[in-house]
Order: sequence, then C-alpha cells, then structure tokens
Amino acid sequence: MIHRTTTPLVRRTDDSGIATLTLDSPHNRNALSARLVDDLVAHLNRAAEDSGIRAVLLTHTGEAFCSGIDLTEARAGTGVTAERLADLLRTVVEAPKPVVARVTGPARAGGLGLLGACDIVAAGPAASFAFTEVRIGLAPAVLSTTVLPRLDPRAAARYYLTGEPFDSAEAARIGLVTIADDDVDAALEPVLAGLRSAAPGALAAAKHLTTTNTRQFFAAYTSELIALAARLAGGAEAGEGIASFLERRSPVWKSASSETSCAPTQ
Repeated sequence: MIHRTTTPLVRRTDDSGIATLTLDSPHNRNALSARLVDDLVAHLNRAAEDSGIRAVLLTHTGEAFCSGIDLTEARAGTGVTAERLADLLRTVVEAPKPVVARVTGPARAGGLGLLGACDIVAAGPAASFAFTEVRIGLAPAVLSTTVLPRLDPRAAARYYLTGEPFDSAEAARIGLVTIADDDVDAALEPVLAGLRSAAPGALAAAKHLTTTNTRQFFAAYTSELIALAARLAGGAEAGEGIASFLERRSPVWKSASSETSCAPTQ
C-alpha cells in the first residue's frame, strides 16, 4: 500500500500511454527502503490494471538510479526482507505491461536486480554498475533471479566475485543493459513509440514469451536464494561489512567460514 501520511518516494506521471514512475529518494541515492519498495510495488500494480497504459518507464531523480538495499534500515533490522525484494522483482517480471528503465546514474547491488527485471534498459554515459555485495559480506542472492538469466556467465563470475564497477557499454555487452547511448532520451524515443503503437493483448503475450527464462529461474531457485540471503545477512561478515560501510571505514575480515555459499547457476 502507498503510504499516505508521508511524502511518496515514487512519483507517477502519464504521457500518451506511458506511465513514468520516478524513484524520488535522492537523500539515500534511491536506496530500496521498505517505504520506497511499498510505493513502487503499489504503482506497478496500478499501472498494470490501467487500461490506458501501454508500458511503464522507470527513472529516477538525483545522481543515482538506485544504490541497492537501504543499509541503514538493514542494520536496524527494519529494512526490506529477501522475500519482499523477490516480490518486487517478480512484480516487474510478471507485469502484463513492459517496464522500461531509464538510467542516467549509478546502479548498485539490488538496483541491478531491478534492472534485470525490466524488459528494456537504456543507460547514459554517467551510468555505472556494480555488484557490490561481496564487499560488505553478502552475495548477489535474490537479485540473481533476474540477473543470471540475462548475464553472460563469464561476466557474471567476474563482476559478482570482484564487485568492481563497469560502464554502460560493458553493461550492454554482457546483457544487463539493452541500449547504451550518450542521449538516453533520444534513444528511447523509437522504443516508446513502438510500445505506444502495440496492441495491448499482443504486447502482454510478447512479454510473456520474452520473460520465459526469468520466470523459470524464479520457480526453480527463489526459495534457495532467499534462504541464502537470510543466512548471509545474519552472519558476522555482513555485520562487519554493513557497519564499516556506514561508518566509512575499511572492513576487517576474519578467516573464511562456512557461512558463505555459492548461488545456483543457470
């Protein structure tokens, strides 16, 4: 449900059949806080039920597209659970309307899961991407439901394991991004025009076809990935990693333990 007693963290505007949902929480780099996720799911569901809408355009205010899970909430135990993140990603994937992402700034961790769930992603020159979980004692668990079905396996291994950032061109090369362009809005014009001209029933059927692999991955691995995320989040490494990030210091890692585990592969 959208919170009505506070300022919404997701804003909607409509234009000729396109519902633009803008992540509007720049103070924390559009992190996936519990409230932002609630707002976003509610807007996605409303757009899905709106007969006047052909597609959803997901964009952002501020410098960053999405910095991943809100770590302040995670440290306090009040943040988005692995189950809730999986629900958000499934909502995007299973929506009957195509969801297009417009990215003009950094996307990190869970934010990349959101991009993986979108049907089309356009990114500009200021966009950058990183699976930063290993640097704070976690792993890209639940977001793998949408990312691994799209990503080149060698690239997934490199960027999952190192946490290093990569640019829009590389994101397009490895399958995370559809379009990398210096002018994102110009690049999106023919995409949005095509979606506006499509028959709604045919559009939903076409999306169902193109999301087959992701939906199958969800069915096979979501429970396992949620369990992995919960196990890692409750471990000492995550406690130290999140604390060091919020305290702006380097983490102090102890020797490897049995709490780490590999996510399933395709």
